Amino acid sequence: MRRLITNVVLTALAAASLILSASTSAVADTTCQVTDPETGVCLIWIEVPAPEEPNDPGPKDTGHGQSCYWDGTAQNIHKPPPGPVPCSSEYGYWSNNYNCYIWLVDPQPPAGDPGWQGHEPGDGAVYRCYQPQTDLEIYMWSAAQPPNSGAGPTPREVATLAIDQMNLSAINIGIAPKPGPGSIGIVGMPVWMWAANPDSHTVGPINASASAGGITVTATARLHRVTWDMGDGAEVICNGPGTPYKAEYDDRSSPTCGHTYQKSSAGKPGNKYTVTATSDWVITWAGAGQTGTIRLNGLTRAVEISIGEAQVLVN
Repeated sequence: MRRLITNVVLTALAAASLILSASTSAVADTTCQVTDPETGVCLIWIEVPAPEEPNDPGPKDTGHGQSCYWDGTAQNIHKPPPGPVPCSSEYGYWSNNYNCYIWLVDPQPPAGDPGWQGHEPGDGAVYRCYQPQTDLEIYMWSAAQPPNSGAGPTPREVATLAIDQMNLSAINIGIAPKPGPGSIGIVGMPVWMWAANPDSHTVGPINASASAGGITVTATARLHRVTWDMGDGAEVICNGPGTPYKAEYDDRSSPTCGHTYQKSSAGKPGNKYTVTATSDWVITWAGAGQTGTIRLNGLTRAVEISIGEAQVLVN
């Protein structure tokens, strides 16, 4: 970024011993680059570095979630809203499937009791099901002991099952100059990098749901950034899939994701630079009245490109 400083501004810089003359050179090896012919004001162009944008790491990995939760929506009960509950209490253990605390009735009711629901003693058992949220208590028969959700998966663990369904992968590397025989980039010329043939599995967004232990979680994955190891010691972080190169762009630099090599790839293995792209995903999940974020890194793909020195022929 270039900034024009006139003698008005230079007055404020006098305290820093930057004293200029409209017709003579300034101290500290600073010279008048242009003098306004009408006013005689010395104009100096100085290079002011553009402020570096902070490297945004994205949202943190959060939300493990409790495996036990209350959700009365199936019963058309909306207060209290869905949310985690203690997995055990004085009323027994919590079952997400039955949405209540479970307690084995002891002693068991006699034969013919309505709690057996037509079954005979010894055929399953009768349990008490209590919802402190509604103060509702019922007695029910079950052939097997109702599941204890406190021993089941957490919402985060169910979210990972949803992520497995997404088949997330590293981006397909698009790069100019193209990899392969006969394609050589030039030192000092811009290199463009992007995600080729992007789809929901390589750049997102993509959604999936999974259920386990009476918990259903929906997750959404989005590509947060791609870290490019250029093979020459440089690392370029691009927030997004980048911009595909087109021939009409000529020697312009990429507006979103690019690099310029300062040395040729001669001397490297195969006389090529190995360029590695590592995808960084952010997955948000919601379920069991809870939410969280999962970071997924380490999905990589690599290509090799040749970079040479421009040759000048003199007759």
